[in-house]
Amino acid sequence: MNNILSPSILAADFTVLGEQIKAVCEGGADYLHFDVMDGIFVPSISFGMPVMTSIRKCTDLFFDTHLMIEKPDRYIERFAQCGADGITFHIEADPDNAGSIIKHIKETMSLKGKPIRAGISIKPGTPISAVLPFAADADMILVMTVEPGFGGQKLIPETVDKVRALRAFVTAEGLDTDIEVDGGITEGNISDIVKAGANVVVAGSAVFKGNAKENTARLMDLIRL
Repeated sequence: MNNILSPSILAADFTVLGEQIKAVCEGGADYLHFDVMDGIFVPSISFGMPVMTSIRKCTDLFFDTHLMIEKPDRYIERFAQCGADGITFHIEADPDNAGSIIKHIKETMSLKGKPIRAGISIKPGTPISAVLPFAADADMILVMTVEPGFGGQKLIPETVDKVRALRAFVTAEGLDTDIEVDGGITEGNISDIVKAGANVVVAGSAVFKGNAKENTARLMDLIRL
């Protein structure tokens, strides 16, 4: 299982967004993370489908789409049409329909002609037991390591234990489910997060504050254990 860096454009400078996307690609990133926020499920409002459509024209990176929105099932086809390669939703947004949402995502085709990869996410206060029943069906489980909705927060230390427990579970079950982390990732803690069991790491400020190409390359080196 490869370790993957997913730079979050939420932290990018949108006045030079095309240049920064090119920089992270040259630095070795394979994913690009989209934090989609609706102002209801989380307090903030970020960006949506028009931004993704525009960016899809300039890069072939994997679009790692994180829906922090109410009733995410409504928008799966729309984001697929805009260029999403993977779609992750929060179990807290629609807990009674999580299984059907995963199925819906995996039955939807991307612009590249491949099935969309399905992810399910939990907030820091949600126990991993909430997503364990879906671990075999989901392609990825995202553990939020900060409270969703705002960039620039510090990683909550207790969430690392959740990553470790989740990795132990999927390993014991013989699953190849990706485990992603999002929030507060820095050069100082990224190696510990990967050692705990995460293999997809979202980083925002750590990538885009300063030289995005150099920061990406340095973080890529740190996740190659």
